[in-house]
Amino acid sequence: MRYLIVNADDFGYGAAVNRGIVTAIDKGVVTSAGLMVNTPGTEEAARMARERAHVSLGLHVNFTNEADRLVDFEIPEICDRELRRQVDRFVELVGRPPTHIDGHQHVHRFCPTIFLAVAREYGVPLREQPPVTFKGGFYAQWQYGVSDPSKVSVATLARILRTEIVDGIFELAVHPGYSDPDVRYVYDRDRELELRTLCDPEIPKVIRDEGIRLINYHDLPEARRALGHD
Repeated sequence: MRYLIVNADDFGYGAAVNRGIVTAIDKGVVTSAGLMVNTPGTEEAARMARERAHVSLGLHVNFTNEADRLVDFEIPEICDRELRRQVDRFVELVGRPPTHIDGHQHVHRFCPTIFLAVAREYGVPLREQPPVTFKGGFYAQWQYGVSDPSKVSVATLARILRTEIVDGIFELAVHPGYSDPDVRYVYDRDRELELRTLCDPEIPKVIRDEGIRLINYHDLPEARRALGHD
C-alpha cells in the first residue's frame, strides 16, 4: 500500500504564498501544510486553516527567514527555547498542538536531538523520522537562486509519483504560492510553477492509476495500522 502526504511548507510567509497554498488545497492535491508563526501572513494563514479543518496543520519552524539568522540555533539552549516558544505560539493561534513538526530551510537538521525531544513530548511526527519517509525533490532551485522549471513540471511530479512513492507512507514537500512583487523571496516565481503543476488535472489521474492514497497527518494512525506498524 502506498500512502502520500502532500505538505505545503511556508504557510504564513505572506499573503501571496497563503493564497497559493489554499488554491493548491482547494483545487489541487495538497493535503497538509506547515504554519510559520513569526511571519507577516501568520494570522491570515491560521484563519484559512481553521476554514479547512480537514487539512492537517503542522509547525514549520522558522529560525532563518531567507538568508537571515533569527536566532543562534547552534546553541542548544537557544534552539530549545525558541522551538518551544514557536510551539506555544502555534497552540495560541490554532487552539491545539501541531499535527507534525518540520523546519524551514531544514533547520531541524541543525539541532535534531532537541527537535526530536519536543516532537516526542507532543506525540507528533518530526520530518525525516519514521514512519513517514520524506521526499524533497520537487523543488525548482536545486542550485540556490537558479530556477529550473523542469524540476517542478507535471512530467517530473508524475515520474516521482510513479517511481519514488513505493509501499509505505511518504511526505512530499511542496512550496506553492503566487509571486509577490512587494517582497524579496529567493524562491518566488518558482512557487507559481509548483502551483500550476499541483493543480494540473494530470496529477490526480496519475495518483489514481498508481493506486496511491492521498492522506494527511490526521490519517497517519490509520495508515500505520493498515501497514502493520502498530
